[in-house]
Amino acid sequence: MRRTVAILILLGCAGAVSAAAQEPVTPADSVAASLSRIAARLDTLETGACPAGPAVATPPGNDSVSVTLRRLNDRLERLIAARCGPVAAVPVDQADELAALRAAAEAAAAGAGPAGQQDTLRQDTVTFAPQRRGNLLNPEISATGDIRFFLQDQSPQQDNFALEGVEVALQANLDPYSAAKIIIGFEGDDVGIEEGYLYYSGLPGKLRVDAGLFRQPLGDLNRSHVHALPETDYPLVYQRYLGEEGLAGAGISLYTTLPFGIAGGTHEIWVQGTTSDAEELYAGGTQPTLLGRLLNFWQLSRSTYMQLGVTGTGGNNADADLESRLLGADFRITWRPPETGGRRELTFRAEGYRLWSDEGGFETIRYGGFADLSWRASRRWILGVRGDWLEAARGAYATEWAAIPTITWWQSEFVYLRLEGRHEDGSNLSAANQLRLQAVFAMGPHKHEAY
Repeated sequence: MRRTVAILILLGCAGAVSAAAQEPVTPADSVAASLSRIAARLDTLETGACPAGPAVATPPGNDSVSVTLRRLNDRLERLIAARCGPVAAVPVDQADELAALRAAAEAAAAGAGPAGQQDTLRQDTVTFAPQRRGNLLNPEISATGDIRFFLQDQSPQQDNFALEGVEVALQANLDPYSAAKIIIGFEGDDVGIEEGYLYYSGLPGKLRVDAGLFRQPLGDLNRSHVHALPETDYPLVYQRYLGEEGLAGAGISLYTTLPFGIAGGTHEIWVQGTTSDAEELYAGGTQPTLLGRLLNFWQLSRSTYMQLGVTGTGGNNADADLESRLLGADFRITWRPPETGGRRELTFRAEGYRLWSDEGGFETIRYGGFADLSWRASRRWILGVRGDWLEAARGAYATEWAAIPTITWWQSEFVYLRLEGRHEDGSNLSAANQLRLQAVFAMGPHKHEAY
């Protein structure tokens, strides 16, 4: 406010001098420009920083306005020299541009017009609208629903409509050091905790620590929830080797990135110790299991990136005299031109697994995998196809395969619809065909998040 009063007085003096004296007077616009630059330097000094560039070039003239302006400018420069010492100089034209930008930004922030026309708001007079502080302690709440319609080549038709599941996710930053996430699943009459864990990030060595129940980083898709998959279900190799809902465990997880890159890549490492009751792997055992994963990422060009991962996990069930070890490799390459703004994308992924198990002295080695191709033809339409093949996890030898084409329409970020065809066959299965229509909706701040 004092600065505004000074400006008004100076401008008033200019008018008085021009009216009383018959001598040339400095133009008012030149005075206003010099005042705005002086004000910008003063504002910089008040923030604790040191203004850059030379002193403001004040307009010439012997009128009282020009003389007073030069005195103010001299006082400001003496103050800058006392507080900051020598300041690095920049060309006068750049200093003028910087001063003008600062003055314009200050005026815009205060809702004023061009500098010098209206005073800016002082910090101690700014008021804020009251906040609903009661909500600050509440977690972020999101929910997703998965509705499906089935048409199959079996008679009679049954279970053609289903609310496949509903998920409610709660998550919040607990303090500056940790955050938590809880995901509750509702499926029919069953209610369960799908994930619930506390995690610390920003630790020394870029370390992240998770503790609780979480989906494990096996392959490219296991960490994703069903509503975030490119098809309606997990690949068959996940379902037969890990469980119908993939692999999850309760325990502790350590994650970090390597401090170096190989061939310009980025490399991530997970080490996890959990208790997993996966029936397919451990026959429901609850002894400790270990998992390790190395994921490598390369940006091949502005439009293309590639990732290659290797995962190993295993554990025992003494009660069933069972030992299981699973080794997998996953590959993904994505082409996404930045100039298309997300309207074009081509992704190919493939994963292969080797399952070794020893059950009561009977040793088996089985293999399985899948390949998936997805093409985003526009912002809303996605075409895809997946092929699965695997050998039975344990017991008598058998094979199974499936072909699954899909068409997905993204109505918005809140809703998508998917039409999917499925053909499944195997050495101990009769061929089956099915047509699925899936509608997925989401509400809350986190839409269809993968994990």
